[in-house]
Amino acid sequence: MIQEKTEDTEMNEKVIAFGAFHPVPSFLFLMSLIVIAVFMANPVAVGILLLGALLFSAAIQGRKFFSDIAFYLVLFILLSLANPLFSHNGATPLFFLNGNPVTLEAVLYGADIAAVMITVIAWCRCFSAVMTSDKLICVFGGILPKISLVLTMALRFIPLFRRRHKELSDAQKAMGYYSEKGFVSKIACNARIFSALVTWALEGTADTAASMKARGYGLRGRTKFAPFRFTAGDGVLSFCAAALTVISILGIRLGIFTFSFYPRVEKISFSPVALCLYAALAAFSLFPFIFEAKEALRWKYLRSKI
Repeated sequence: MIQEKTEDTEMNEKVIAFGAFHPVPSFLFLMSLIVIAVFMANPVAVGILLLGALLFSAAIQGRKFFSDIAFYLVLFILLSLANPLFSHNGATPLFFLNGNPVTLEAVLYGADIAAVMITVIAWCRCFSAVMTSDKLICVFGGILPKISLVLTMALRFIPLFRRRHKELSDAQKAMGYYSEKGFVSKIACNARIFSALVTWALEGTADTAASMKARGYGLRGRTKFAPFRFTAGDGVLSFCAAALTVISILGIRLGIFTFSFYPRVEKISFSPVALCLYAALAAFSLFPFIFEAKEALRWKYLRSKI
């Protein structure tokens, strides 16, 4: 009998060193980067955040990262071209298309928005890789235990549902039941797969409910096991999350992290204060990648001594 691979097993195939931190400071640090990326407009700051996200994604995903790069490039090109086609604001027309000006400001603004979008997506993927379901329960379990349990179970169910659908589809193709020759036959095959998926989901729900009841879920006075311990390193990461938030607020209040593309592209600030803020933002943005690379080199060194 072939043992079915679970989601947790697949995720643990690639050990993420940054995931060794306590879930609470990890959650705060990564969420700070995501929120800052959403509201960031300065091209230099956006580039710093994008570089940190891509390097960290490459470190934790390995070869799978190259498929993401292709997606990011396509998304960047589409968003960069879409804005000047629909927005004709700006004082520097490059050429005219159907009588409408395509301006330099619109092109640069589209590229900036595309970079922000890719940065947010990349950091969200890093967040989902680091913050597993048990870590999310640790973060929100004490505040919203029932809601956190439902959300983590739902998030875990989505990849399981997709993997089960692929297994059923491959099994039907191997037995000759799956046909893509006609629209009606394809609908019939998908209907059989959907029926099997619904049955599997209902059986899994019943098994989960029985397991939770056997473990005393919902009973008063039930003890909880805390697999995570707050260490000095977690305190440093918490400080980094707070400092990152303060630096971002300071940069926005000083007008360094804000930027205007219309009617003309304003000059990027490279004052001493701006350079200090850029350097601090780069240090925090690159910290996950640097930590991941350091632990990978340390692991290779220790293995070489065996």
